[in-house]
Amino acid sequence: MIDQKDKRIIEILQKNARIPNTEIAKMLGISESTVRKRINDLESKGVIKKYTAIVDPSKIGYNTVTILGVDVDPTKFLDVAKELAKLPETKYVATSTGDHMIMAEIWTKDGQTLAELISNRIGKIEGVKRICPAIILEKIKE
Repeated sequence: MIDQKDKRIIEILQKNARIPNTEIAKMLGISESTVRKRINDLESKGVIKKYTAIVDPSKIGYNTVTILGVDVDPTKFLDVAKELAKLPETKYVATSTGDHMIMAEIWTKDGQTLAELISNRIGKIEGVKRICPAIILEKIKE
């Protein structure tokens, strides 16, 4: 179980994972060594899984960001999810109990590249029944 100080450390790191431990310590009124120990504990428990950079896809050549809903043969459910995860264009894959069995975020150069990816690669994965792409117009919150 994590306490309020751990929750606050997590909130601070989610806003800026590069903030020095000394700054976190000042914000929380605790020592830097306490912050370091708590972060190490959160990492070892798997609460903090990794540190990553959030990029603007359009600034690196990906002008079409799409959420794909994928319906599959139930016997191929995990196999399809794993195959989707192997694609370099795929940024995340999640299984779902909602409208679609699998949800994936895909980054492509443009709409034509997306159409080719869906037709030539994703649509040919064994077990895929239906693909429902939704192109993201604007991300409001990340």
